[in-house]
Amino acid sequence: MRILDHPILGKLEPRKTVRIEVDGKPIEALEGEPIAAALVAHGIKTFRYTRRFNKPRGIFCAIGQCTDCVMVVNGIPNTRTCITTVEDGMKVETQHGLGRRQ
Repeated sequence: MRILDHPILGKLEPRKTVRIEVDGKPIEALEGEPIAAALVAHGIKTFRYTRRFNKPRGIFCAIGQCTDCVMVVNGIPNTRTCITTVEDGMKVETQHGLGRRQ
């Protein structure tokens, strides 16, 4: 789900569509949008699981100040998806615990 006509920001301008892979599944994203926005647009709400209690976490502050939205992006754990923009062919994985560099 995307907001196509926002009362303050206006209409969503057309953008090039790119493909990213999320947990092995391809999804379409808009070039230049944050990874988190692409995931939410496809109904993906869980980005990571906590180390101690294995609790799901997703988007929270959306400005890069917390770590709730971190995921493994192109093999790099703890990537803040709310401030990292999508790139064609990017591989994004749900992070479990502290994450491991691949």
